[in-house]
Amino acid sequence: MSTEPDAPRPVRPEDLSFERIVYTKEPPRATIRLNRPEVLNAFDFRMLREIARACEDASWDDDVRVVVVTGTGRAFCVGADLRSWAAELLGNPREYWKWFGAFKDMHDRLREIGKPTLARIQGIAVGGGNELQMACDLAVMVDDAFIRHVGPEHGSVPAGGATQWLPIMVGDRRAREILLLCEQIPAQKAAEWGLVNHAVPAGELDAKVDELVEKLAAKLPQTVRYTKQQLNWWRDLSWHETVGHARDWLAMSMLGDEAADAIRAFVDR
Repeated sequence: MSTEPDAPRPVRPEDLSFERIVYTKEPPRATIRLNRPEVLNAFDFRMLREIARACEDASWDDDVRVVVVTGTGRAFCVGADLRSWAAELLGNPREYWKWFGAFKDMHDRLREIGKPTLARIQGIAVGGGNELQMACDLAVMVDDAFIRHVGPEHGSVPAGGATQWLPIMVGDRRAREILLLCEQIPAQKAAEWGLVNHAVPAGELDAKVDELVEKLAAKLPQTVRYTKQQLNWWRDLSWHETVGHARDWLAMSMLGDEAADAIRAFVDR
């Protein structure tokens, strides 16, 4: 029996049988919560596929006006699961290319969801975790967390959104500082630089998210959808001009000593 839908109709979240995320709908809000706290919500292939499917469902649900993306535990998301990379992808560029395809599809589904998205950053956002929150329209972050990129230390060029979007969001020099120095960017500095919209105490996080959801949900949905499409122009241009090349280059880098040595050093530490 085919598992493909016959029409673009939303379903109940429990019918999707997700294992790596918790997907809920409380109109006008849908929430996608990454749920691998034991690995700080690192991406694996199934999680990427589940996020993409949740985004698809939310895009089809006319009762959903805003989508919130968040994490479970002390991390929002730390990007790729390097331990699974070490076991499955090092020396295997064909499999990496497939993995990155799921990563790209997740980003496209989220960015093209057709309604406002809000990152609720309840903990640290590292690497692909920062790229995930940058893919959202707005972001609220707890003031005791940080953002960091570590790709140049761990053998992975941060070309899954960071090289494309950081210069747009924070400017060229700050983007280079974030990506080349690999230092922590505290939440307050992230807000000052425009990397997130608000940095708030943990006790105020949900109130701020609720406030923004209420404001966003009150706007006209079709007008908002096209406004978002226009706003996405610079992001889409930089993304589509580079991400296919990045996918192939990063896949081939899995054959090199630099990535292999860095990832194994991370796993062994």
